[in-house]
Amino acid sequence: MQCEWTAIVPQSFLIAGGLLIFCAGAFWPQRPAWLLFALAVAATAGCGLAVVTVKPDAADFCGMLAAEEYARFFIVVLSSITLLTLFFSKAYAKARGFSGDEFFGLVVFAGLGMVLLSCALHWLIFFLGLELFSISLYVLIGIQKNETASTEAALKYLIMGAVASGFLTFGIAMVYAATGTMDIAHSVGGQLQHPSGGGLFLGMGLIVVGIGFKLSLVPFHLWTPDVYQGAPLPITAFLSTGSKVAVLAALLRISLSASDMVWVNLMPILWVLAALTMVVGNVTALSQNYLKRLLAYSSIAQMGYLLMALVAVRPDGAAAVAFYAAIYALMDLGAFGALTMLSRQEADLDALSDCRGLGYGHPWPSALLAVCLFSLAGLPPTAGFIGKFLLFRATVEAGFVGLALIGIVAAIVSIYFYLKVIVSLYMRPAEAMAAPIGVGFPAYLATSAIFFLILGLGIMPSPLLDLIAHMLSSFAV
Repeated sequence: MQCEWTAIVPQSFLIAGGLLIFCAGAFWPQRPAWLLFALAVAATAGCGLAVVTVKPDAADFCGMLAAEEYARFFIVVLSSITLLTLFFSKAYAKARGFSGDEFFGLVVFAGLGMVLLSCALHWLIFFLGLELFSISLYVLIGIQKNETASTEAALKYLIMGAVASGFLTFGIAMVYAATGTMDIAHSVGGQLQHPSGGGLFLGMGLIVVGIGFKLSLVPFHLWTPDVYQGAPLPITAFLSTGSKVAVLAALLRISLSASDMVWVNLMPILWVLAALTMVVGNVTALSQNYLKRLLAYSSIAQMGYLLMALVAVRPDGAAAVAFYAAIYALMDLGAFGALTMLSRQEADLDALSDCRGLGYGHPWPSALLAVCLFSLAGLPPTAGFIGKFLLFRATVEAGFVGLALIGIVAAIVSIYFYLKVIVSLYMRPAEAMAAPIGVGFPAYLATSAIFFLILGLGIMPSPLLDLIAHMLSSFAV
């Protein structure tokens, strides 16, 4: 089989960038202070630009990695998430004392793992991509070695990640035993090696459990608030957005590739998981008084909305899932990025009581946080309103009216806990607060881009929707 090498140019930028960062850290002690950040930004931006400028002749690389429009769309989304994470991290990492080669190199390699997962056509690449970003995140979460909460969060994510990997590995093995192929499209397409499909269905069930841990679906979500609270804020943002968008891209590809026989058995499981995740995520967030935990339960609920539309993926849900996945990344990155900009030298901004009056003392990051929370709540004129409308419309049109009603009620409930943060920002008396970390130009550039994209896509969503429609029309299974 001949392989089209131009299909992996974007991934090559990330591989080269990560290796250069580690080599510079190991062999150039007197390097300029800006070098590691510049290499990470160049590698990540190069990955995104390569997708736009280099179009391969083949739709895949050796039948292992996809290179069609679907894969290229998610490469751009994931490289953008990684780039924005780097912008938010620069001043924060320097202030907290972990801005070395291990930090920037692992962020780049985590981005590489996410890209590989979103492009995977083969179960081996699927597993390698997922483990690459998971292992990188284990270290990044615990990179503040002197912080007990950070170490505890890393250990919890490591244990839960190991459990998820065990389910996933065993599930892939059972799918291979039942189908005789490691090709994702052929294996979930119902190409059975044996007359009974029991092994395939059990294997897919185990894979869903493994994916459920990564997406924080109920009841596999219990690690999420503890890990979010203990991790450094930029890494929490990266974990909350990049890892979940990558897994969603892979799950959406599996759903679109699945045969009717597989889908009929898989859909009821996804229905129950979506309903539980929306309800538990939103109801539990109501009682939270710490922002990291509140946003953790918010992200759990957001995954429930996306899974709801994934149940309706066959008629018209794919476009809604892809649109909302991109919007969700902007909303959550912006929220955690604003918290990063408002955090102090000695501690992250976390307690809700510490937000009082910040909208007047620090107007720009507070405005970004408010807009992101409005969007997460699904209020106009933000992109979150359009995204939720598309999700619910696709679900209702597919005939899952009961599931849509559960989602709508859960979304209405969520408005309360998002608005209570905004009330604290703008409608409570200000309290004395130490000066936030100096964030510098990269963070302001990232926040400006997120702010205007959330409002712009809320008013004019057509460009992104047209791009997604074109991407899905060329989807290769």
